[in-house]
Amino acid sequence: MVIQTKSPSETIRFGKQIGRLLQRGDVVALMGELGAGKTQFIKGLAQGAGVGRSAYVSSPSFTLINEYKGKIPFYHIDLYRLEEEKEAVALGLEEYFHGDGITAVEWADRIPSLLPDELLRIHIHYTGKQNRSLEIVAKGKRYEELMKKFGMRNSECGIL
Repeated sequence: MVIQTKSPSETIRFGKQIGRLLQRGDVVALMGELGAGKTQFIKGLAQGAGVGRSAYVSSPSFTLINEYKGKIPFYHIDLYRLEEEKEAVALGLEEYFHGDGITAVEWADRIPSLLPDELLRIHIHYTGKQNRSLEIVAKGKRYEELMKKFGMRNSECGIL
């Protein structure tokens, strides 16, 4: 599925719509160039998942992982500062991927062998100054069902 957005607020809105469908144990892997809108999308995911102060969601600067409380724990992992995949092993990512919260990973393409087999993969591309193209790939039955629900909700609204 490919979604086009025309502003950061639209990117956040689509993240919010997907975030409403997420459940405990879900993993969302984001990829894209620096400044493409990954953090904006994650703000929306967090808001949709019930994180009350999602406006404060930002890329973790020094800790690499931020944990937010909400209806379901929300884990935001930013791997931008990683130089090698083996550095991520020490972070204990397996605990997040198989834990009781929702995990969103920026720069997920830096840890391909560590990612779970089943996840929601989102690649954000620049298509203009404010415009973005969000390529969404569901890997696994759970995520295929999630995207069907997302597609039905948005087609009813005339968005897709």
